[in-house]
Amino acid sequence: MQQKVEQERINKLNEAPLREGPVVYWMSRDQRIKDNWALLYARELALKQKAPLAVAFCLVPQFLGATLRHYGFMLKGLAEVESQLTRLNIGFYLLTGKPELEMARFCRLMQAGALVSDFSPLRITMNWKRALSENLPAAFFEVDAHNIVPCRAASPKQEYAAYTFRPKIKKLLPGFLTEIPEISRHPFSLPDPPPPAAWQQAAEGLKIDREVKEVTAFKPGEKAAREAMRFFIDHKLTRYEAERNDPNLDGQSNLSPYLHFGHLSAQRLALQVRAAEGPDSDKEAFLEELIVRRELSDNFCFYNEGYDSVESFPRWAKETLAEHAGDGREYLYSPQEFEGGKTHDRLWNAAQAEMTVKGKMHGYLRMYWAKKILEWTASPEEAMEIAIYLNDKYSLDGRDPNGYSGIAWSIGGVHDRAWPQRPIFGKVRYMSYKGSKSKFNVEKYIETISALL
Repeated sequence: MQQKVEQERINKLNEAPLREGPVVYWMSRDQRIKDNWALLYARELALKQKAPLAVAFCLVPQFLGATLRHYGFMLKGLAEVESQLTRLNIGFYLLTGKPELEMARFCRLMQAGALVSDFSPLRITMNWKRALSENLPAAFFEVDAHNIVPCRAASPKQEYAAYTFRPKIKKLLPGFLTEIPEISRHPFSLPDPPPPAAWQQAAEGLKIDREVKEVTAFKPGEKAAREAMRFFIDHKLTRYEAERNDPNLDGQSNLSPYLHFGHLSAQRLALQVRAAEGPDSDKEAFLEELIVRRELSDNFCFYNEGYDSVESFPRWAKETLAEHAGDGREYLYSPQEFEGGKTHDRLWNAAQAEMTVKGKMHGYLRMYWAKKILEWTASPEEAMEIAIYLNDKYSLDGRDPNGYSGIAWSIGGVHDRAWPQRPIFGKVRYMSYKGSKSKFNVEKYIETISALL
């Protein structure tokens, strides 16, 4: 008998009962077919009802500053999803507009018996679902297909730091880090199969910044994501602990864009890493980032609505930053100067250029990059605004809980502790150019990035 989706992953969002009619999966955060608990649950319901199964993706013409870079990557991945669903006898529908309106309209049109969505802790998606749940006559379920330990099950509150979150995750992990069943061809067909999605027309209708071009460093889609996972495990995992913090060694997995768009399941990645040959120290170091730190970010955004503002900072950080609000700044830069990499700091400029050109910045440098924005702006509020704007505009994995929590860690001490007092930063952890030079060859990194420009 095929394994069922764990009840802890499922959250019912309205009081409506399960009815006769097709089951619809509203795909959003998890844009893949394989290893997708939300799709598996939708199929589970459809089999129970002996009903057809449809997948709908609602394309929002503007989304949190996303550019052509992000939409292009996403649309190419979704075209692959459509092709795979057709082979599984599952209809794919590309909608456009406000999801809370379009999904309600689509479910009425389909006379849907149930709607299943995947999980996201971001305010905008939670608001869509809240509004939709009030106007949907069909049963509405949310399934956490993104986290290995479902966000609500991991903790009922915002965790203070990794050290408070880690024991809870490790206790629950054996029950959730299990093999994921394959999805097979659905036996019940829609009366009228959907026409092919109008991808070009959808792309042309987007109201986005088209100046930020698509990147070539990352090939989109589920197949490419799995190939990238295999490359990391085969060629880089055994050096991960030693090389991950040196930007010159390319020791990181480079899988964050695939995890962000849901082209790759974190659970599948964790299973593959655990099963791989190699030192336990490398595997544990990677799994700490993939599971504890990554899922801590979802916890932060889910339980703290102000995750993208100074309101999310712990009390000690708010107080110490306020005490140093009047400290003199040796340098002050405008948003345009930051965006153009026009600061006095060649390392910071190179990190900004890496993100602008490649669509991803090295993880160690992201911390340095954000902390220097705090140092060179008039207030933490301005620093948060600029850092989020730049990260969301240029990073393929922008508009993500990892990004919001990482910026809040760098600028406001979220998930960190108080450090010795210093100007501007107060007790928030400080990073310096000199400190970076002690960790890796800064000049080599700058030269490498310069060659890309």
